[in-house]
Amino acid sequence: MHDRILISRRGLIGAACSLAAAPILSPVSLAAMPGDNRFVTIVLRGAMDGLDLVQPYEDMAFRSMRPKLSRTPDSGLIDLDGRFGLHPAAAALEPLYRRGELGFVHAVSTPYRDGRSHFDGQDMLEGGGTAKDSSEGGWLNRVLSLTRDPAPAIDVSVTREIILSGPNPAEVWAPRSDVALADDELQMLARLYRNDPDYAKALSDAVGIDQFTDLLRGEALEDRHGAAAAKLAGSMLRDKYRIASFSINGWDTHVNQRAQFQAAAKILSSAIVTLRTELGDAAWSKTAVLAVTEFGRSAHENASGGTDHGTGGCAIIAGGALRGGKVYGRFPGLGDGDLLDGRDLMPTGDVRHVAAALLGSQFGIASGALRGTVFPGLQDEGRVAFL
Repeated sequence: MHDRILISRRGLIGAACSLAAAPILSPVSLAAMPGDNRFVTIVLRGAMDGLDLVQPYEDMAFRSMRPKLSRTPDSGLIDLDGRFGLHPAAAALEPLYRRGELGFVHAVSTPYRDGRSHFDGQDMLEGGGTAKDSSEGGWLNRVLSLTRDPAPAIDVSVTREIILSGPNPAEVWAPRSDVALADDELQMLARLYRNDPDYAKALSDAVGIDQFTDLLRGEALEDRHGAAAAKLAGSMLRDKYRIASFSINGWDTHVNQRAQFQAAAKILSSAIVTLRTELGDAAWSKTAVLAVTEFGRSAHENASGGTDHGTGGCAIIAGGALRGGKVYGRFPGLGDGDLLDGRDLMPTGDVRHVAAALLGSQFGIASGALRGTVFPGLQDEGRVAFL
């Protein structure tokens, strides 16, 4: 389950049956600053399975660990480089990859290791620190402290996300008067009340009987607002704003991952393509996009056709300001001795290095400031290959 949303909206659970189906893509955060370069962060909430998005299809251990989830180019996987393949649900990203405007950084993670809690993992991801403490705000807010005359930031959400919270001004704007629950929350409610006729009927009346049946099967609902949110971010970035952040939910794929992951991957792909279209050639050429998640998922698929919370994952980079067309990172393999704790993809890189490199390139922020202010305690790893 999506722990942060459940905690922050605990008082809304009782009224959940009166809500319409939730969009998978939620808060859009925007901040303005001078200059033509742009930076976009997409937070993939729920722990996106990087091994499903970018599959090491030639690794026989991967195939044995995931007999139902693994694919090959013969079964629809999009071959990227003869070693890794892109999930077919993300096919809309292939043209960007071939043009060198999109790439992947595999086997990366935050420093978070213990607990595998969405709540703690997302705090670590958005706070950018080495401890599960979000009291100092988010790393994207701290970036504003290192730019000249930063303009006020705006978080389009019912509550401000940690990534843009902090001492620099950030307004909050809720585009809807109601508060919708994410798919994984609705799935929890459907399973919780499936044997209670009154609650089950109320929820099925709220979301529709067909969608209620899909929830019980673990299938994701259709996203109706994702493209609009990405379009908003793109239009803002094309004009006044230079930094944007929004979230895509629906990645907590413990059950029936084939259906859930496919739905979420399509929304992510649509969002990135929408950003590129809305920005146009000129602005896109000066844009860097980073899509990140709190942690990866287990290397083995589980008995429910899904995967459990893991560690190493995959970051997505896009934009005309970087060199894509490649799967970056040092992939450790999936043999018995290669896994972290005998179950997870071993992280070989810190996702904060990816963010720091992009920020340094886009806004001319010195590496010392990035390591000391934006990402405290981060060690210098030198220049990365995708810039």
